[in-house]
Amino acid sequence: MPTTKRRFRLLRAAALTAVAILVLAAGTVALFDKGKTRSVTAYFAAAVGLYPGSDVRVLGVAIGTVDAVEPQGANVKVSMTIDADAPVPPDATALVVTPSLVSDRYVQLAPVAPTGKRIADGAVIPVNRTVVPVELDELFSNLNTLATALGPQGANSNGALTDLIKTSEDYLRGNGADMGQTLRDLGDLARTLNGSQDDLFSTVDGLSKFTAVLAANDKQVREVNDQLSTVTGFLADERANFDAALHELAIALGTVQGFIKDNRGRIKSNVDKLAGTTKLLVDQRASLSEALDATPLALSNLLNAYDPATRTIDGRANLNEYSMLPLPAVAGGN
Repeated sequence: MPTTKRRFRLLRAAALTAVAILVLAAGTVALFDKGKTRSVTAYFAAAVGLYPGSDVRVLGVAIGTVDAVEPQGANVKVSMTIDADAPVPPDATALVVTPSLVSDRYVQLAPVAPTGKRIADGAVIPVNRTVVPVELDELFSNLNTLATALGPQGANSNGALTDLIKTSEDYLRGNGADMGQTLRDLGDLARTLNGSQDDLFSTVDGLSKFTAVLAANDKQVREVNDQLSTVTGFLADERANFDAALHELAIALGTVQGFIKDNRGRIKSNVDKLAGTTKLLVDQRASLSEALDATPLALSNLLNAYDPATRTIDGRANLNEYSMLPLPAVAGGN
């Protein structure tokens, strides 16, 4: 038992020692890295208002400064020094930010990487990962170009733009409420579609499959269309006959209606009698069936009994068939 306690105490002491070593190592590394910096180079399409000493920031917090701004062909090379512990990822982008029209510009690195790898010392950010703001003179130049294109020397040389504005004014005047309602309805439609995107996508998928089937059976579809076209042409050619037939049918239906109206009592009486006749035929259907079966044989025998030479009907009776019948009594005899 004492041996077990001694082992437990030794293990606990070893664990505490390892933890203390790790904490001491982390603190040593932190103290060792504190104050260290990293060099980062970024290439911009332009660097107007950016000078050595300008800030390098992350989320607006300064983490370094610009060391040099040098032209490199069509681009500008900007060398920067940042803190070694700055939360900048390896794939960071660089932006030249203009806080206002008169203040100095600074370089903003993004995004933020609270954990994980940091950008390496000597890393280079290429021009496709850098952004520069639009300059005022470029903005004014573009506005001037747009105004010239829309002015008397451009699209409005024949008053087309003026006519468009006047026509738009005529159509839009007094329709603000309707336009607002239309926009609200479109918003409701968008929300409805957003809630039914599964059904919408299923419908689109079904239409896609249906279109694929039609494309795979293009020849048959064409034949059906040709046949429908032929039928339609035939109906179009015979529309006069159809019209006349429908006209005659209308007259005939009118005549039948009048006949039935005038003879309703007689028709009812005849129908009642026909019902009785039908019932009688149903009751005698066995006899009718036997008669229909025997009639052909009787007619055949009658035809065979006729003698064309003498124009007589010959027959022969079999008297033995009557031997079982009772004979009439003779007076005075047996």
